[in-house]
Amino acid sequence: MTDTATDSTLARNRRARHDYEILDTFTAGLVLSGTEVKSVRAGKAQIADGFIRVERGEAWLYNTHIAEYEQGNRMNHEPGQKRKLLLSKREIRSLESKLRIDRLTAVPLALFLDRGWVKCSLGVGRGKRKWDKRNDIAARDAKRDVDREVARALREQG
Repeated sequence: MTDTATDSTLARNRRARHDYEILDTFTAGLVLSGTEVKSVRAGKAQIADGFIRVERGEAWLYNTHIAEYEQGNRMNHEPGQKRKLLLSKREIRSLESKLRIDRLTAVPLALFLDRGWVKCSLGVGRGKRKWDKRNDIAARDAKRDVDREVARALREQG
């Protein structure tokens, strides 16, 4: 799952690529209850503050907020509970080594639909410092200026 917008994207963590240098990505399924799925499909999910931890061989998604489903009854879900991520053992071991040994951070990048299933795109990366963010902004501005000049030159030629 790339960070480009698709029709099936349900929630996006726009701050993740600004705050972290994403080195690797994973795609994981989510264990959700029925009211959680309905709420996510209605666009009531917020993953900007989320992070991932590996505990006892299982990956968990913390600090995400999926609002209670409005038509749900007393069996509605808790909005801020931790949610289990469905990854293979190999992926969990790889993620755990990156988090523990390499001292990286795992954050959710997006929630999206894949053949009817809600999935989560995870990014593993290193936190950016303030000057890294400034350099990224300067590079983006320079690229925009170059693209603008190229477009202007092409318009003048044709």
